[in-house]
Amino acid sequence: MISSWPVDPAGGIKGGGEEPAHPPEAQSMVPKEELKNLRIVVITGLSGSGKSTASRALEDMGFFCIDNLPMALLPKLLELGSASLGEYSKIALVMDLREKEFLKAYREVFSRLREEGFQLEILFLEASDEVLVRRYSETRRSHPLADGVWDGIHKEREMLAELRSLATLVMDTSKYNVHQLQTAIRDLFGQRPLGRRMVLTFISFGYSHGIPQEADLLMDVRFLPNPYFVEDLKDLSGVDARIQDFSLGSAEAQDFLSHFQGLLEYLLPLYEREGKAYLTVAIGCTGGKHRSVAVAERMARIFGGQFPVRVKHRDWKNSK
Repeated sequence: MISSWPVDPAGGIKGGGEEPAHPPEAQSMVPKEELKNLRIVVITGLSGSGKSTASRALEDMGFFCIDNLPMALLPKLLELGSASLGEYSKIALVMDLREKEFLKAYREVFSRLREEGFQLEILFLEASDEVLVRRYSETRRSHPLADGVWDGIHKEREMLAELRSLATLVMDTSKYNVHQLQTAIRDLFGQRPLGRRMVLTFISFGYSHGIPQEADLLMDVRFLPNPYFVEDLKDLSGVDARIQDFSLGSAEAQDFLSHFQGLLEYLLPLYEREGKAYLTVAIGCTGGKHRSVAVAERMARIFGGQFPVRVKHRDWKNSK
């Protein structure tokens, strides 16, 4: 059921201490079965993080995309459009601080949509300060919140901290160019049809190259036997059966894999129960070429029959 929510003249949701009344069930404009088939992705995050690129990628995938929609118009958009939305309708909305009422209204609006039964996903894009400054320099744009880019970035991070904590998926775009970000968006949103299970990503990495910012869970596997010190093995990667036998073949390694699998089998349904649509498990070794790759491949095989699974080996081609 979609309620008609009061809107003040400035464009926000009316306050006043009273919750807006929901119309009777009989006045519902959208059948419950249709709500299940309406997918809404809100693209938000830091200025310069790639929101326009993400929107274009989703548009190419068949999403109906709107940029800078005023928050107060979102409920009305769904009311007006609900009758003509097809069985597989998908909407992507770029919403951020450009709209002055966004911070005031997003909590209530997003909460109401979920109460009404909509499948709402919030994609929060961000990047490191250094990358954002470089992007602003390349485009010669000014930051919307301040005369100085650094000050604007820091102010925006503070203002969006709570929204970031509510996001379905937080994506760090620092290491992506435009084409890589489009590919990442297609991989994520093309793999999870409505109603399916949480998308599980295993990412291998090397601590010498830094911890992945997108990680939800982190596992250090540097205690496993290191093939780097074996002349016949050092040039191979963790996808090779010889590396997997060497690093994962011992009783101790098998015991670890069993405990790691058990931990994930316990945690994943809990994350899914809380509505998490995407979970990234980062697995690290020293260089990101051998042990972390082998473990990520093993976990992907174990959980591939239960969840949509992606595997990403971030550093193996950069390791010497």
